[in-house]
Amino acid sequence: QAQVRESGGGSVQPGGSLRLSCAASEFEMAEYAIGWFRQAPGKEREGIACIGWSDGSTYYPYSMKGRFSISRDNAKNVAYLQMNGLEPEDTGVYYCAAENLNCAHYRRPDYFGDYWGQGTQVTVSS
Repeated sequence: QAQVRESGGGSVQPGGSLRLSCAASEFEMAEYAIGWFRQAPGKEREGIACIGWSDGSTYYPYSMKGRFSISRDNAKNVAYLQMNGLEPEDTGVYYCAAENLNCAHYRRPDYFGDYWGQGTQVTVSS
């Protein structure tokens, strides 16, 4: 059964860093755009990064630029989200999703993703 699975979440202090992983199984990640999303407590899920399948173009909301970085290793069938300078407001459940088209809809989670993971918790607090 095709699926993606997130890992790498945890608890960090403000200013810390985490690298999340998104591992694909039973399909070739190289043929899919990969998006990262998060859902903070009491808020809707939001798209925070996307990487295209064809040329590896990356996309971020303006508020995420400079702190978060998405990448992929197609040989390993894994995508990553490097998060630096974490703030308490970054606390939430982080999800990855694979989309067989492109990143056009990554800001609209309801319209993105053929495969979604179960999420990994990230907690930023002192």
